Amino acid sequence: MNKPRFLALTSLVLAATALRLAPHPPNFVPIAAIALFGGATFSDRRAALLLPLIAMALSDVVLGFSISTIFVYASFVLITGLGFMLRDRSSLGQIASASVAGAVLFYAVTNLGVWLVGGLYPKTLAGLATCYVAAIPFFWNTLLSDLFYVALLFGIWSLARRRWPVLAAVKAG
Repeated sequence: MNKPRFLALTSLVLAATALRLAPHPPNFVPIAAIALFGGATFSDRRAALLLPLIAMALSDVVLGFSISTIFVYASFVLITGLGFMLRDRSSLGQIASASVAGAVLFYAVTNLGVWLVGGLYPKTLAGLATCYVAAIPFFWNTLLSDLFYVALLFGIWSLARRRWPVLAAVKAG
């Protein structure tokens, strides 16, 4: 394991995680970006999968858990999987596309969860449609947040790797 790389990545992710606790507009948080970034950059897939979950759990201790928490966490596992697909071929277009896909995935999974386990909407197709429509305003913040934080994390990481070559991934022989 490249210890300086792991420590730098972890520090960057922890700094981004702290932003979830700072005042922010609804759904404008870096956790999905952390999941995507972690999947794309951490050489240890378990660490990449655990990172957004630990970030959420630590901040949820302060902010509180909800009935649909499992769906939120599941969406971050899936978004980390999108990050795995970016490994070794992460062009700007691919990163942006994965970020948009992650926002859509988060919207689809978490709102399905709200409909399934919450009591706000009837358990009918009309109720499901109403749930998704009601969440559209939150989707835009999620999308903008993901694009912003993904650009920030990948941008900082790209600059750091240029400045300190020890942070580059070690290729298997």
